[in-house]
This record gives sequence, C-alpha cells and structure tokens, in this order.
Amino acid sequence: MDHCSGESAKALATLKTARGQIDAIIRMVEEDRYCIEVSKQILAATALLKKANLTILKQHLATCVVDAVKAKNGSEKIDEISTILETYIG
Repeated sequence: MDHCSGESAKALATLKTARGQIDAIIRMVEEDRYCIEVSKQILAATALLKKANLTILKQHLATCVVDAVKAKNGSEKIDEISTILETYIG
C-alpha cells in the first residue's frame, strides 16, 4: 500500500484549497455578505471535497483493494467500498 503517492498529494492539495475556501466562507458570513454569494462559495467548497474524496477512493481501489484481492481476502474491502458508494450515491 502506498498512501504517500502522487494521488495523496493531489488529494491533500485539494483539501487545503477547500480549507482556505471554507475559511473565506466563514469570513463572508461574519461580514454578513449576500446569501447567494455565500451559497455559491459553499457549493464550490463542496465540489472540492467531493473531488478530494474521489481521489482518495480511487487510490484506495488501486492500493488497498487490489492488495486485499491479491491476498484472497478482498471481500471486506469490497464491502467497505460498497458502503461508501451507497452513502455517496444515496
């Protein structure tokens, strides 16, 4: 398992960008900015979090799940992915 891959770096960069955006949203609310402007920024931050999550899940499939399947004990990992997908889609 390589959790320090380029994919992790991408996810981390995206999460840091989202954190900065969330800090800006908090300031906007504190400054009583126009609701629609705040809402648009929340949607943008949400999109970044979804992007980071997808990157993490792809990495998990490529490392943890593949390794588990090769070791012939992948059913638990597949169940984990199924649970995440149910939450993500549902």
